[in-house]
This record gives sequence, structure tokens and C-alpha cells, in this order.
Amino acid sequence: MASAEIKGKQELIAKYGRSEGDTGSPEVQISLLTKRLEILSEHFKKHPQDIHSRRGLLRIVSQRKNLLSYLKRKNIERYRATLAEFGLRK
Repeated sequence: MASAEIKGKQELIAKYGRSEGDTGSPEVQISLLTKRLEILSEHFKKHPQDIHSRRGLLRIVSQRKNLLSYLKRKNIERYRATLAEFGLRK
């Protein structure tokens, strides 16, 4: 699943990028990881016993958590805007 292409990836990069072609900002990375988590969640509804992919899901959750903590340390306003945008941590 890690090599699978996310549909609409360019739109996500354009929407959350801070400039043209920005793929490295935390907001873009968090948006891509969130999209992959949504795809994996749908996969697990059809295949609940897929334990190997569940390991990948946990890895993605950890990556997103680390990016969010980095963003919180560096710029609290962008962190709060990102949480609100993706509906994380109610």
C-alpha cells in the first residue's frame, strides 16, 4: 500500500502547499498522510484480518503525530489551523 498512488495528490499539494510545488511543508505531509489513513480505513472495513497492513497504518499514524508535534513546537497558529482543517483532536 505504501507504493500506491493517492488519487488527487496534486490537488492536496496545491491546496495545502505554502508556495508553488511545495511538497515538504508539514501541512502538505499531514494532508497526504491523512488521505492514506482514510484509504486504509476503507481497506480494513473490507479486510478486517489484514494484520500486515495494520502495521503500516500504525506507522502512518506515528508519522502524522510526529509532524503535528513538530508543527506545534515551531508555529502554534499553523498547528491549530491544521487541526481545525482536518478535524483532528476534538
